[in-house]
Amino acid sequence: MRTGRHRCCASCIREDGPYLIGMMKLTLVQDQAIQALMAGIVGAETFDRVFAGIRFDNIEGTMLYAFAGNAEVASDIEDSYSPYIAAVASQVLDKQVDVVIVMPKVLQ
Repeated sequence: MRTGRHRCCASCIREDGPYLIGMMKLTLVQDQAIQALMAGIVGAETFDRVFAGIRFDNIEGTMLYAFAGNAEVASDIEDSYSPYIAAVASQVLDKQVDVVIVMPKVLQ
């Protein structure tokens, strides 16, 4: 009779799973490229108002982490612009970005 234990074998693990990819720190050029493309999408006024001070910091698997000025701005960016940021970051980084997490700089 089998016990409730789960036995894992090498074939159970997806080799191409994004969870197997380590964290990668973005370069200044990558950060600024994402910012420049986002400015082109949202326009100068919106970018200056909403994205002022944002820093796209690192990617882990398919999650991109960014830091914004405060919690309200971080929440606004994450709620309103995540799909655009994910598409732009995927292009700049040449890897799939599915989730964008924006945190206030105080949590940095």
